[in-house]
Amino acid sequence: MWTLTSVFFCSLAVVVAQEEVTLEADKPYLRVRLHGVAEVECCYTSAEPLTATWVQTNRTRDDKFLNPSDHVTKGSKNMGTTKCSMLVLKSVELSDAGLYRCFLNNSKTEQYSHGTYLHVYTPIHKMLTISERTKNNILTAEGILLLLLVLLPATTILFKNKRQYELEKKKVTRESENIYQGLNLDECCPKYDQIERSHDHGPYQDVCSASDEEEFHLEKP
Repeated sequence: MWTLTSVFFCSLAVVVAQEEVTLEADKPYLRVRLHGVAEVECCYTSAEPLTATWVQTNRTRDDKFLNPSDHVTKGSKNMGTTKCSMLVLKSVELSDAGLYRCFLNNSKTEQYSHGTYLHVYTPIHKMLTISERTKNNILTAEGILLLLLVLLPATTILFKNKRQYELEKKKVTRESENIYQGLNLDECCPKYDQIERSHDHGPYQDVCSASDEEEFHLEKP
């Protein structure tokens, strides 16, 4: 009885292992220019043969199963135990943008791949066609113009400061000359002599050195 039970569970495990499908990592994002060629693939490992059907999903409609046509081509390749299903879109349009997934199925299993999102972009056309030499000349002219825009204001400020310094210097010289204008030298000289004598004798007189016959007055401190 135990032997029959073991054989039954072993057989069940083999069947489950045969039905198991291992999905390989898909390319998550693909960017293709308008009217270019887009190639998408999904790879998986399975002991049983599977049918791969490509499905497109976008924002404007539900899942759409893709059939071979002049615009869509399907293919496959085997790499040992790993099998890959390939989808080629020729001259892609903006409506081809969306998520592309493989729907893998047989009589025992059904499974979707992770999927690849296709982004279709419109290239930017040049407004002006100029040569590399012309571009270099334009860049050189822009550099010189930028240098002038930096140097001219700095030079102007420098000369302005220098001129202001010279004006202030002349103003100080003129004010110092105006101090002595209008002074009478005859009146200034006696006052100057009086100040000098007061500095020489000091505020106090020497009683001993003074003559007895001279009258002197002591200044109060």
